[in-house]
Amino acid sequence: MGKEKILAVDDEEDILELIQYNLTKEGYQVVPVTTGEEALKKARSQSPDLILLDLMLPGLDGLEVCKVLKNNQMTQHIPIVMVTAKGEESDIITGLELGADDYITKPFSPKVLIARVRAVMRRKGRQTVNTETPIAIHELVIHPGRHEVSVAGEKIDLTFTEFKILHFLASKAGWVFTRYQIVDAVRGMNYAVTERSVDVQVVSLRRKMGAYGDYIETVRGIGYRFKD
Repeated sequence: MGKEKILAVDDEEDILELIQYNLTKEGYQVVPVTTGEEALKKARSQSPDLILLDLMLPGLDGLEVCKVLKNNQMTQHIPIVMVTAKGEESDIITGLELGADDYITKPFSPKVLIARVRAVMRRKGRQTVNTETPIAIHELVIHPGRHEVSVAGEKIDLTFTEFKILHFLASKAGWVFTRYQIVDAVRGMNYAVTERSVDVQVVSLRRKMGAYGDYIETVRGIGYRFKD
């Protein structure tokens, strides 16, 4: 555990102090900045392992910072966890679609902060998923090469789209995806999928998966994630 560098961006000094104190105690190196402009400079010069990015910043706001970082080859690999005020669902959706990896809503507890940071760091450390490698989660096995899914050894019959959605979510377990991102991931197969139909597909998936259907979590106002 730990000497990973985290760039913390927030214009509220008390929140920065809270973040720095708790993450430093956990063994992380924290670089605090208060503006979007500073965040861009530090991200480019120090190449942090993760960025905690407040969306409501003076001048260059968090969404613009996220967009710039994700469109730059030098910084696009850095995970970004957005820090938002409750009720900013549209901003959360925009941030996720710009490439942010997760979000934390204010006010947050230190335990939630640490858990989210650890989860993103853990996912970052995983190797890129081979699209042909089976995914096994307890008694759920997804075999992309065969387009087969089994639960406790029993095959379940999924449509093409249901399979693609399940495989997409399970291959990035723990990540939050908007309905648009899910559509974007599966529609390249010349198959009619819309944002509204994603909800219908998920309902059907959960029903067919039985008890394992609970692994597909609804993130209210945002989209879905597969439990990691």
